[in-house]
This record gives sequence, C-alpha cells and structure tokens, in this order.
Amino acid sequence: MPFDSILFDFDGVLADSEGVHFECWTTILTPLGIPLTWEAYCANCIGITDRAMLEVLAKQKNPPHDVEDLWQYYPKKKALFREKAYANPPIPQSTRDMLRQLDGLKLAVVSSSGRAEVEPVLERAGVLDCFSTIVTGDDVSNRKPHPEPYLLAASRLGVTRPLVVEDSEPGAAAGHAAGFEVLKLENPYELAETLLRLIRTRSA
Repeated sequence: MPFDSILFDFDGVLADSEGVHFECWTTILTPLGIPLTWEAYCANCIGITDRAMLEVLAKQKNPPHDVEDLWQYYPKKKALFREKAYANPPIPQSTRDMLRQLDGLKLAVVSSSGRAEVEPVLERAGVLDCFSTIVTGDDVSNRKPHPEPYLLAASRLGVTRPLVVEDSEPGAAAGHAAGFEVLKLENPYELAETLLRLIRTRSA
C-alpha cells in the first residue's frame, strides 16, 4: 500500500454541498441586487474562501458593491447552510459505506470552510468518528491553494504518504504543493468507486 492516509476535501468530495452553498448565497445576495448563476458559481466560487468569492461577486455591480457590507451577511449565510445541511446531510450513502471500509488508513478532512459548517454535517451523517482529525479554514493562516492545510493534517496524523482527494483546482494545487499525490474528482458521487478502485490497483 503506497498510502498511509487519505486526506479528503469536504465540499464537492465528501459532501454534495456546493448546491446547498449556492442556494444559501443566492438567498442572501438576490435581495441586494447581486445576480449569481450556477454557471458563474461553478466557474468562480468553488475552491476559494467565501471572502474571496464575495470580492469577485461585489465587482459584478456597477459601481462595485462594498465588500465589507457584503461580509456582514456571512454569519447569516453560515447559519442558513448549517440549518439546511444538518436537516439533510448531503453526503452520499456510498461515501458513508466506503469510509467504513478503509481499515488501516488514517483519515482526515481538510476544508477551507469553517468548522461549524463541516463537523455538524459529518456528525449528522454518522461518519464523524471515521476521521482522526479535521483541519478547517479556522485552523490555518493560509488556505488553499497554499499547502499549509494539508501539511497540518499530515503532521497531526503523523503520516508521510497521504493521498489527497480534491475536486477543485485550488485544492489540487494545495495537495501538490504539499508534495502529496492527488486524486481529483468530477463530483462526490464517484468518490467511493474511484477511490476503492485506486486502492485495489495499488495493492495488487
């Protein structure tokens, strides 16, 4: 086995949560006159911090919207996300089952989202106990694409050969910058099959 651990991104890897984030942001931004389409969200808002996302969206208005004014709505967005995601955890059943099969590998979650948006969803889905550590945007000075989040997770686990599982370019860049192998997914519903196939191949 070439891997001693697996470091999972959260949004778009473990959780099919980007649609929930999009719904929450449109609820907040539409009354402010800031349009947000799904295409624009996918192209510009995935894999970056919420602050950076708001900086992009603020420029869509002419004159540009004040970013600090938008930022005051962030707690409301986080609360709305927690409510929706906790009521219906967006973690596929195939992923929940797969996590129980990864015996002998240390597992971690490495996300740019805040801890309050990650841990309650994992707990509600019944998989929080699968992970030895969780690194969120609250734990680091530099978020993805900087390698710090993945280096911190590896340090906490005491591992040297982790596999990083990501869905975004900034996340994949963070994994590569940390010196780790990266498995990049198109959507969270392919996680279980793709990851288990890779592990079987490497173990043969």
